[in-house]
Amino acid sequence: MLCIAAIVVLVDQVSKWLVMEMMFLGESVSIIGTFFQLTYIHNPGAVFGLTFGGKYLHLILAGAALVVVGIMLWRVTLAEKYTALGLALVFGGAIGNMIDRLRFGYVVDFLDFGFGDIRWWVFNIADACVTVGAGLLIVFHGRLEEEEGAEGESGGAQ
Repeated sequence: MLCIAAIVVLVDQVSKWLVMEMMFLGESVSIIGTFFQLTYIHNPGAVFGLTFGGKYLHLILAGAALVVVGIMLWRVTLAEKYTALGLALVFGGAIGNMIDRLRFGYVVDFLDFGFGDIRWWVFNIADACVTVGAGLLIVFHGRLEEEEGAEGESGGAQ
């Protein structure tokens, strides 16, 4: 699972480097009409551009979350493959954004989806991996609990 996290970090950092090398800050390039664009921005805030407490608080909170996810990833068994995958995606994405915060004081974002003037927040590969990983954790945590409950009920009937 650490290899998956490392791949996330590598793809995230290379994609951000390419955007910074090939685009001007604030520039948008249409990929699929107005639905999908590359828009190069700097995000000094947290998720969705929220700002609270300044960059040092963001670093402290991100670092604490990284430690917690790292411990969870270390403890997860291979039998819990979707949980492990979710944690690896979250871990890799968190590291990718932490690298930006430490290097630049902001996160490089560039994936821009929407219809005309109605846009989603601009985000990056690391953000996408954190979101997908969190989704896996939510979906499969509930399923794991249901399976354990069913096993407990059938085990008690024997």
